Amino acid sequence: QVQLVESGGGLVQAGGSLRLSCSASGTIRSINRVGWYRQAPGNERELVARILTGRINYADSVKGRFTISRDNAKNTLYLQMNSLKPEDTAVYYCNFEILSDSYSWGDYWGQGTQVTVSS
Repeated sequence: QVQLVESGGGLVQAGGSLRLSCSASGTIRSINRVGWYRQAPGNERELVARILTGRINYADSVKGRFTISRDNAKNTLYLQMNSLKPEDTAVYYCNFEILSDSYSWGDYWGQGTQVTVSS
């Protein structure tokens, strides 16, 4: 059973920084695509940043402020968020594409962590 556990959200003032982490556990044979998404109240879930086959993509709204990285040895994904703005307020979700013990690829999501940026 694969599980993703997120940490690092919280309340921060505009201009501040937060670092999110997402660790995958269970029987993991391989990890392909990884990414961060967010969902603000009343909005659809949107891509924040993603790593796929070594390429990194960012949403235009976070370019130059957020940095996605991964530690393959620890099966952990990070999102460093700097110069935070009130419009970054949302629940943030990590997403992994994982080859599990059944030798099938699956799409897994973290439980979500709240990020609130005050003005």
